[in-house]
Amino acid sequence: MQITDIVKWNKRVSLIYAVGVWTLMGTYGFYTYTGHYDKKPEILTETKKDEEELPNPNQEVYSTAHSTTTIVYRENFVPYTTRIRNLIKYVSGDSTSESQDSKK
Repeated sequence: MQITDIVKWNKRVSLIYAVGVWTLMGTYGFYTYTGHYDKKPEILTETKKDEEELPNPNQEVYSTAHSTTTIVYRENFVPYTTRIRNLIKYVSGDSTSESQDSKK
C-alpha cells in the first residue's frame, strides 16, 4: 500500500463522515424548526391519561423515571412448561401420573 492510496482512503472516509454529520444536524434542525420534535411527548401523555382512567384488576403498572412496565395477568393461564410436560406425558403414555392423580 502506497502513501497515495492512504491519502485517497482518508479523503473518502472524511467525506462520508462529513455527509453523515451534516445529515444528522440538518435532520435535528428540521424537526426542531417544524415542531415535529415537540409534538411526540404530548401524544404520549394523552395516552397515559386514557390508560389511568380505566383500571384493570388483572393489571399491574410499575413506573420508574425512565420506563413504565405494564403486566397483565390472564385468567386460567397454564404455563408453557406445564403444557409441554402434559404433551410429553400424553404422547409417551406415562401411566404414573394417572395413578397418582387417582390416589388423591
